[in-house]
Amino acid sequence: MSLPSIDAYVSEQKEQALDTLFKILRQESISTQNKGMRECASLMQDLMREVGMEPEVYETKGHPILYGELKSNNPEAKTILLYGHYDVQPPDPLDHWQSPPFEPTIRDGRIFARGAGDNKGQIVAQLLGVKAYLDCFGTLPVHLKFVIEGEEEMGSVHLPEFVEEHKDMLKSDLVYTADGSSHSSGQPLVLLGVRGMLSLEIEIEGAAFDNHSGNTGNIVPNPAWELVELLHTMRDSDGHVLVNGFYDHIRPATAEETKLLKDLPFNASEVGEKIGYPSLSLDGQSYHHKLTMEPTFNIFGMKSGYLDQGVKTITPSKASVKIDTRLVVDQDPADVFSKIEAHVKSHHPTATVRFLGSMNPSRTPVDTHIVQQAIAGIKEAFNQQPLIQPSLGGSLPDYVWTNILKAPSMLMPYANFDQRNHSPNENITLDHFFNGIRCTAHVIHELGK
Repeated sequence: MSLPSIDAYVSEQKEQALDTLFKILRQESISTQNKGMRECASLMQDLMREVGMEPEVYETKGHPILYGELKSNNPEAKTILLYGHYDVQPPDPLDHWQSPPFEPTIRDGRIFARGAGDNKGQIVAQLLGVKAYLDCFGTLPVHLKFVIEGEEEMGSVHLPEFVEEHKDMLKSDLVYTADGSSHSSGQPLVLLGVRGMLSLEIEIEGAAFDNHSGNTGNIVPNPAWELVELLHTMRDSDGHVLVNGFYDHIRPATAEETKLLKDLPFNASEVGEKIGYPSLSLDGQSYHHKLTMEPTFNIFGMKSGYLDQGVKTITPSKASVKIDTRLVVDQDPADVFSKIEAHVKSHHPTATVRFLGSMNPSRTPVDTHIVQQAIAGIKEAFNQQPLIQPSLGGSLPDYVWTNILKAPSMLMPYANFDQRNHSPNENITLDHFFNGIRCTAHVIHELGK
């Protein structure tokens, strides 16, 4: 049996593969709202059984983690851990969807549904890729372990504890994750790390309740203005963060990583169109460096006073802002939070700073031997050398593998660049889904050599 047989098998099984994916996409699984989580976990277990595993359910204080194993006949074979998640983001705003978010619909060569790209379509492709290999070859050339969690969209709250408690069971030579978006050029992309994340909220209070803006104007303080003034002390007009020590401990890019970023293709107008910002004017090296090697300081929500239609002339009693920072290796979210908190208190002693969540950054060296083997498998699957990016702009719990499990880790996005994950009309192209199945089988084959 040869690898072309895998490609033929995937072509023959397209309808069955879509039926499998659609069954899981139809099941709501919004972790932050605890909607449909047990039902979706049960469907994932059924699929794991179809592949040949006997899945185990590990309860957490939140949503369950699913685990399964498949053994090679060769006891000396490498062990590969495949990771994914079955939870999704809320679909709001619903009126922006062209078709219902939990009724998968094919239009223009794409599957539209919440979770199509992030991450149900990608983890299903991994599972079906393993099944394709077994159906074609009968046995595996590597040992496989699957970890599929239900809290990634909540920040993988209980995954670190699970990995810490089960390090012996999870011990692997490589962690291979299919998540994220492919490169904007459409070429296959390998990611060797992620940025970390810290999210927090700052709240300022004035009077005990909202006041008439005329009767008490100039009398009671306005916390909205105080919050704006505080934010101006935290970041300048060029985007430089003014919090003391914010840029400490950042690991500079190596010469090899800098070359990889420089070699990534980039078309500003094309990327600008795809992200809804046609004014994008960065050059490629600056774009990729900002996206992977630099931290961010982002406001993702502000609230104060009256925000509905019409006029309500009040001086609000409270004002708050929610901030997320994407952190790079070797920044520590706890350290950054303490520095932000100290900055806020020094400028506004009565402000409240609340920690909302965090995730550590992670990076695996590009010259890691087993990573190079997996890259060779990806090259075979797509018949072209994949692009290699040292880090993803977003955040995933990659550090649990590199820092806790002490295993090299890599990500191979199976979804298209314009998948619109977390937004209305999330999608994955049919080609990307089927290529993900093929790619999984090719990587398994190469790692088994």
